[in-house]
Amino acid sequence: MIARYTRPEMGAIWSEQHKYECWLETELAAADALADIGEVPTAAAQALRAHAGFQLERIHAIEREVRHDVIAFTTAVSETMQAKGASEASRWLHYGMTSNDVVDTAQALQIKDASAVISEGLDALSEALKKTAFEYKHTVQMGRTHGMHAEPITFGLKAALWWDELSRHRARFSAAAEEMRVGKISGAVGTFAHIGPEAEEKICARLGLRAAPITSQVLSRDLHAHYLAVLAGIASSLDKIALEIRHLQRTEVREAEEPFATGQKGSSAMPHKRNPIVCEQICGLARVVRSNAQAAFENVALWHERDISHSSVERVILPDSTILIDYLLAKTTWLIAGLRVNAARMERNVNSTHGLIFSGQLLLDLAAAGMLREDAYRLVQAHAMRAWEAESDFRQAVAADPEIQRHLSSAQLAHTFSLDRQLKNVDAIFRRVFPT
Repeated sequence: MIARYTRPEMGAIWSEQHKYECWLETELAAADALADIGEVPTAAAQALRAHAGFQLERIHAIEREVRHDVIAFTTAVSETMQAKGASEASRWLHYGMTSNDVVDTAQALQIKDASAVISEGLDALSEALKKTAFEYKHTVQMGRTHGMHAEPITFGLKAALWWDELSRHRARFSAAAEEMRVGKISGAVGTFAHIGPEAEEKICARLGLRAAPITSQVLSRDLHAHYLAVLAGIASSLDKIALEIRHLQRTEVREAEEPFATGQKGSSAMPHKRNPIVCEQICGLARVVRSNAQAAFENVALWHERDISHSSVERVILPDSTILIDYLLAKTTWLIAGLRVNAARMERNVNSTHGLIFSGQLLLDLAAAGMLREDAYRLVQAHAMRAWEAESDFRQAVAADPEIQRHLSSAQLAHTFSLDRQLKNVDAIFRRVFPT
């Protein structure tokens, strides 16, 4: 992922330096565990732990010749052992292991680290959304369906809906991250031909991982596909939030807008512009995360016990997706925490159609008062269409209609057009969403 969208902590997790550090830790954990059960000399494991290291540049140089990154890595580590007078111990490096024992297990360590960062980001956004929901719990806003005015809501309800959606993503992500906290040291085809299952469990435990129950040469890639799918789901909800704010920031709506810093410029040609560029960035980058999930599903089917068609893909999609989710969570949290909410404009937009938004309530009240529903619908719709075309006052028109007067008194009509009546259950909804 390009530096523009990479935050330092997450970027460090996916750096080449850290990748090889995870590889080395996997090798050392294997030597330590094998020494514990008597399959590697204790002195050799201790020497490896004390002296094993690598130089990134040397790994690159060796790989250019051998064209195999794991061999380049083990060779570079062995050279450091020799340079420190511990060459005898180096023969126990990578003992009984195949390349993907190291690669898949170490990759699980990187994903574990990345997941911890993402979890923090999810928590931060959750708090920002909850705060916004309660701050604007009773701030009346126009509800829209098909992009058109429907019935009143509150902006707090909108934020509460986002919070509720994110809470499900938090649960899904926690489960997916735990599912990915798994390693394998089962050998070239998963048969434990050289290192036994008990040793694998000890190695994985030293790394803070669980041992997979069964593998081929690789961990089954349904794990990775599910993990990336959960990230895609998170990205889609962030996209949803940003897309909504983009609409609310439109000049004709102007109910909310993303923060605009002092000195910021919106357009090279039009000085008046305040564009929702962060929202648009969130929407755009969410597409990348979703497309990466598709690639992850393509990686599930491999030839026999393993081919490497998945490997090149994962070098891109795992770092890029976790880096982008980290970035998108931070940006969305910034967006929500600094969101400019125009309550006065929301009220103005609610009132802009002069009562049309209460047509559904009027229909129900006329039916309850004794008018046949079909007759009530025709009557209300006729008034609504005239008010829409003429931009006239719907409420005044229905109040003056003799047929409606025969069924509803002035006091009853006032109740029909009551915002409090429409929004009487906001507190009840909040108690369901936020039970504690």
